Amino acid sequence: MGTVLRVVLIALLIWLGLVALAALAQRQLIYLPDTSTPEPPAGSGVEEVSYTTDDGVDLAGWFVPGPDEPVATVLVAPGNAGNRASRLPFADELVHRGYAVLLVDYRGYGGNPGSPDEDGLIADVSAARAHLGQRDEVDENRIVYYGESVGTGVVAAVAAEEQPAALVLRSPFPTLADVGRSAYPFLPVGTLLRDRFETIPHLERYGGPTLVIAGGADRIVPTELSREVARTAGTEYVEIEGAGHNDLAMFTGERLLDALDAHVRDAIGDGDDDGNGDT
Repeated sequence: MGTVLRVVLIALLIWLGLVALAALAQRQLIYLPDTSTPEPPAGSGVEEVSYTTDDGVDLAGWFVPGPDEPVATVLVAPGNAGNRASRLPFADELVHRGYAVLLVDYRGYGGNPGSPDEDGLIADVSAARAHLGQRDEVDENRIVYYGESVGTGVVAAVAAEEQPAALVLRSPFPTLADVGRSAYPFLPVGTLLRDRFETIPHLERYGGPTLVIAGGADRIVPTELSREVARTAGTEYVEIEGAGHNDLAMFTGERLLDALDAHVRDAIGDGDDDGNGDT
């Protein structure tokens, strides 16, 4: 066997091994939960809540109350890592602006039972939405969905069925396969991927007021993918210059919060658009 052929065969075997590993371990690569059960900070006013999904999973989350008559109640569907404790600073910023917030933890996250997958995450957020509908202090006409990264695909799917007053997508993508191809260009991601998170068709079914927010230096969900979502779905678009996927600006930055606040108030008719959005 010639040297060149031997090298080619070794490279092919390595590639096939990587393909097999990706196929078997893909959900471990997608979902990176903090499985610990967080405790609300003392004196925070955070309410621990629980609800059950349609497929029988008992979940815990945190409800962070706002003023007596909040602007809206924001359901927060997080990205693929951490747990609800890491989103509390974001919730606190929203409360300071007059909102109430429900921080969701998916199955397998934050002490919740189960293992995450696309159908499960959608069921989890649907159950969280149903929980809000049962709360006396929540105006169902003023429920807003906020999705972060993988959570954007989740809230888009739920919005297609349980339409919110407004939708905010932070670092969205047309489909998770697009993100996978950017990270692993040498693998047949489109063929291997089981959890698809096809965002655009869900947005078409929702058709309500939607804001896309992206970091201008995002390399985890490349910025162009978020731009593509906004272009294809015809949504409002705000890009935070120089911000990476996990930068503080994309969690509690003033530009992000201002854009969200203006979008929601405009959608529910409570205040004028302050011009932060760049369409």
